[in-house]
Amino acid sequence: MDTTELAPQPVTAGSEPAGSDILGDLRAKLERYLEPEQIAEIERAYRYGASAHTGQKRMSGEPYISHPVAAAAILAEMRLDPQTIMAAILHDVIEDTSVTKAQLATEFGEEVADLVDGVSKLTQVQFENRAVAQAENFQKMMLAMVRDIRVILVKLADRIHNMRTLGAMPFEKRRRIARETLDIYVPIAHRLGINTFRMELEELGFAALYPSRYRVLSDAVKGARGNRKEILQRISDSINERLQREGLQARVVGREKHLYSIYQKMRNKQLSFSDVFDVYAFRIIVDSADACYRTLGVVHGLYKPVPGKFKDYIAIPKSNGYQSLHTVLFGPFGVPIEVQIRTEDMDRVAQAGIAAHWLYKTGGERLGAGAHTKTREWLKNLLELQKNAGNSLEFIESVKIDLFPDVVYVFTPKGQIMELPRGSTPVDFAYAVHTDVGNTCVAAKVDRRLTPLSAQLHNGQTVEVITAPSARPNPVWLNFVVTGKARANIRNYLKNLEHTEAVALGKRLLDQVLAGFSLSFDNVPPAVVLAVAQEMRVASTDELLRDIGLGNRMALLVARRVQELMEQQRDRGRRPKRSQGIADVITRYVPSWLKSEKTESRRPLVIKGTEGMVVNFAKCCRPIPGDPIVGYVSAGRGVVIHVESCKNVAEFRKKPEKWIDVQWEPESSGEFKVDIRVDVENQRGVLATVAAAIAELGANIEAVNIEDRDGKISTLSFTIDVHDRKHLASIIRRVRGIEQVVRITRAKN
Repeated sequence: MDTTELAPQPVTAGSEPAGSDILGDLRAKLERYLEPEQIAEIERAYRYGASAHTGQKRMSGEPYISHPVAAAAILAEMRLDPQTIMAAILHDVIEDTSVTKAQLATEFGEEVADLVDGVSKLTQVQFENRAVAQAENFQKMMLAMVRDIRVILVKLADRIHNMRTLGAMPFEKRRRIARETLDIYVPIAHRLGINTFRMELEELGFAALYPSRYRVLSDAVKGARGNRKEILQRISDSINERLQREGLQARVVGREKHLYSIYQKMRNKQLSFSDVFDVYAFRIIVDSADACYRTLGVVHGLYKPVPGKFKDYIAIPKSNGYQSLHTVLFGPFGVPIEVQIRTEDMDRVAQAGIAAHWLYKTGGERLGAGAHTKTREWLKNLLELQKNAGNSLEFIESVKIDLFPDVVYVFTPKGQIMELPRGSTPVDFAYAVHTDVGNTCVAAKVDRRLTPLSAQLHNGQTVEVITAPSARPNPVWLNFVVTGKARANIRNYLKNLEHTEAVALGKRLLDQVLAGFSLSFDNVPPAVVLAVAQEMRVASTDELLRDIGLGNRMALLVARRVQELMEQQRDRGRRPKRSQGIADVITRYVPSWLKSEKTESRRPLVIKGTEGMVVNFAKCCRPIPGDPIVGYVSAGRGVVIHVESCKNVAEFRKKPEKWIDVQWEPESSGEFKVDIRVDVENQRGVLATVAAAIAELGANIEAVNIEDRDGKISTLSFTIDVHDRKHLASIIRRVRGIEQVVRITRAKN
């Protein structure tokens, strides 16, 4: 049961009056389009629901059943099918009564039971906080919506009636519920193209969230409305007269912006009320798509169009299936006129969106096929988001990103239109094409020119993605991608990669310590390592190794316990040794780790430079192959490599149990960042000269900073990529030979 369902008082004049015959209202709406036997089945569902909710009341004192019946009436107004109406009447019985899904399925069929279950919250599960509970319930509802879109129609009707009866709630609770409505349910209604639901939820949410602003704006609209009637009528007559002259049958409707739309435009564009309200809007309904374009020519002939304000959503429909022609004209007295031109079917889809596909019709095809297809594509994307999301909070974050309506239209090299959120990049485009394309993306061409992967795309551009089989997602991409699909897939890949790398490193660290006990990880029975993992309350051997690799668990303690179990296995008749505490183990075994001489039984951990995210190179000293190095196990980061002479090492020496012996692989590969400082004479072009010298020797410049020391000398600080100390030495020799260079040093700490 939604907490909003307990409030009895209306927010707007559209609310049901207390004590009205709600079942009678519902029956009257159903009789307009359903058969008598279907209505009888719906009334049976009402009696079942009323019996289940016996004794439950709303804060107004009304029987609780009045709420689900009112939600059903909202859907009946849209002429939805009988199963959806029954699900609306029964939508709270699983959550708030003893009725089970199986019982509902027996009484009314699996279809109705699945719809009701999709709307029901997870009441039997305890969550750590309210945010997690909301996210988990939202995820459950969205996944149920993937299976049957009518789940969200029932939920939206439920939310509309709750918002209509929000008045008796405490002020802060009203604000929280209104904010949730505007942040979650309004975007969903918009994404599904259900304009009637979206507008009402916006108005009710605005009134509850900002009551004083709502009241002031409402009064302002009422005050200005009288002055507009004459101009509206004059423009309407002119359009009708010209259309009739051209032989076009049309219905011209003057429309008024609703309050929330006015408020949003005033706030986002910093406009005054008069600037927004002085725009006159009309909708022209014709009988065919061809007539839409002919009507566009007529209105452009009547009033001059504003350049750049024409949009063709018939040729390229919106993501929610919306189709219409939009144009802005210079009207009489210089007033701007917004005009929408569409067919009757387009108008019905514009109001009902995906719900148009479910409108109950006795014969004939359903409306909204285009909207239904596009929604199915979005729902398929939701399944991928859920699969790759780490948890429900991450899932809801990704879905909210995808609910933003602003879009750009770009083209594939073959001319296919792709719709993406505004601000999307070539990486977002790559993931929209296919997950594998995104995962292996290395570069992109926009309008046949190489473009950075972080560049924002614009309408009409043609995008080509360049892939490589060995390429993998870059963590940096998370800083600029905007689509939920791209973000979820990148995060999922990095999590799996980190897990794999951490397990591998954990095995190497444990094997290194076991060597000190004359053991090898490969020779230890798997059951022994698993037993140690279970003792330490870890689910599996891999999870234990992962914890060691990430620095969350000390390899020394794990190795000591493995040794104890191995000794117990060798001598079953001897009483098992007492497991030593951490202080005993450190006291007994750490001193040998601090000796300078290396022993064959204690092999250093070999660093190749390609270990990935679990082996990190300290930024304070930037170690590179050839430097004497030491390793420090840091919780959550794995092993951090420092140069032995790094100033921070002295501080870390206070925790000897976290130090490990490391050495470079003789044939280390990869590129390693290093900082150099170059003092130069302050002359024109000296930066370009030094940069060119560095580039000549195959080093990439990651960053550069210029600091003026005095009028004659400047210091250039570079972060460059090198292969090893020899490579760095050759760069230093080359730069030192430049005439303007006074001094060059490798920067540390």
